[in-house]
Amino acid sequence: MEARAILRNVPTSPRKMRLVADMIRGQKVSKALALLKFQPRASSPVLHKVLLSAVANWQQMNEDAKLEDADLVVKTVFIDGGRMLKRLRPAPQGRAHRIRKRSNHITIVIDNEAAEADVLNTVITES
Repeated sequence: MEARAILRNVPTSPRKMRLVADMIRGQKVSKALALLKFQPRASSPVLHKVLLSAVANWQQMNEDAKLEDADLVVKTVFIDGGRMLKRLRPAPQGRAHRIRKRSNHITIVIDNEAAEADVLNTVITES
């Protein structure tokens, strides 16, 4: 059973956050947590906390299963653009340039590796 965690309006540009998100997509949760812990980018602690939240949500839904026995995999990670704060910065000759302070929404979905294999097997046998 899959679990997800969503964090909205993170004050980081989506482009910078996607660089780190691409590293953990498809990885095992333990490896993804290790990658995020030692990644020097500013967005990695935020993704680390969201991934831990997704693991906690999975534990909440599967109280009878042990976390150590489950092979959890980062199924999907996507970073969507959030609201944009628009500011003005003075420019030469009395003009003004618009500054866009971007934010993003993070969604992480984790699932059992065995559950994904079962789905693939049923699709192959039906074909």
